[in-house]
Amino acid sequence: MTDPTTDSTTGASFEAGTKLTPRQRKAIVAGAIGNTVEWVDWAVYATLAPIFASQFFAPGDETVALLSTLAVFAVGFIMRPIGGAVLGAYADRHGRKKGLMLTISLMAGAAFVIAITPTYAAIGIAAPLILLLARLVQGFSAGGEFGSSSSFLVESAAPKRRAFAGSWQQVSVGAGALIASFMGFVLTSTLDDAAMQSWGWRVAFAVGGLLGLVGLWLRVSVEETESFQRASGEGRTSGKHPIIGMLTEHPVAALRVVGITIAGTLTYYVWISYMPGYASTTIGIPLEEALLANTIAIAYFLCLLPFVALLSDRYGRKPTLLAFAIGFLLLAWPLFQLLSLGGFGTLLVVELIGVTLIAGYSANCAVVMAEQFPAEVRSTGIGLPYALAVAIFGGTAPYILTWMSSNGLADYVWLYVAAAALIGVAVYATMPETKGQELT
Repeated sequence: MTDPTTDSTTGASFEAGTKLTPRQRKAIVAGAIGNTVEWVDWAVYATLAPIFASQFFAPGDETVALLSTLAVFAVGFIMRPIGGAVLGAYADRHGRKKGLMLTISLMAGAAFVIAITPTYAAIGIAAPLILLLARLVQGFSAGGEFGSSSSFLVESAAPKRRAFAGSWQQVSVGAGALIASFMGFVLTSTLDDAAMQSWGWRVAFAVGGLLGLVGLWLRVSVEETESFQRASGEGRTSGKHPIIGMLTEHPVAALRVVGITIAGTLTYYVWISYMPGYASTTIGIPLEEALLANTIAIAYFLCLLPFVALLSDRYGRKPTLLAFAIGFLLLAWPLFQLLSLGGFGTLLVVELIGVTLIAGYSANCAVVMAEQFPAEVRSTGIGLPYALAVAIFGGTAPYILTWMSSNGLADYVWLYVAAAALIGVAVYATMPETKGQELT
């Protein structure tokens, strides 16, 4: 598909296919950096929870304090579907740019609130209540970010580079988590335990909030996408409420987003979030070695995503998604058997194979979901079903796998992964190919 497009910066006409205009490149860079900053603010909580837990809850039992802090973290996930619905509808009504400005403002503002909230010793029960409220706001923001940023990146791309542009949504999510982890490493390496518990953790949240202001500035500087401008100009964004429009006019597409997400989010959580702890507790690999293997695998994964997205742009969404799902269906059992041999090298090989397969999903998820919907319901259509699927299937994966391991079922974890992959095969094989279709 090569529709003539005009570059608003130069006024020159050219065939828009694979070539990104300066305006498109700027939009993709701004969208990716802004999304990275958003996820730094989200991830720094989990990174430093063991350090600041005792500051927000009644003293006496550090384990209870940590569990309470992690419970607040989990509650944030409950808000993600709500954010996906409310903020997705806002972006569909008022534009991707305004939606993204709102999400990053909420996330950064909540980070600043956490940074300056007094301790339990100073204000009592108000401390954990403020923490809970701030985390609810961050969960609300995160829920709206995925749909809005996916729509913005995909709509900002040249027609034959939509998967490439959309892949930066997932690259930026991973980059945000890595930056948060690195920031925690720097602080814990330079400050002693007393300083970290007293004020060091506040620095991380304050830096996250300041980075949010940088992200906001970047998002202010970009233009609204042509896809939304066209839909707005035709009056399509002022019709039915986006949630009603999604449910009544695009219910199959919404269900398909859930189906697309199940295999991807479950295998992602197993391989990237759960694998280090599983390898340490079940296989006996030292935790520091397991974390090192995981970090190397994530870095490789982030570098791989744009290249897998280029394959999707060339050969289609279905082949690359099916390669991911069929790969796990066939290799889940052999990979877990290989992992049982133990050792850092073995774990690293297993991690690298797994994330290579997952790249087939992560490189595609933003674009294939965006291509299911017209502009007037796109952010809502992506954000709400995706957030529900992540909360139900991704959020429960670590708990289910921990329960299986603690009840003597660790040898059957591969079946859990294979079952999710089988669902993925069924969904990807039966869905229509969307590569090359217009974003109408």
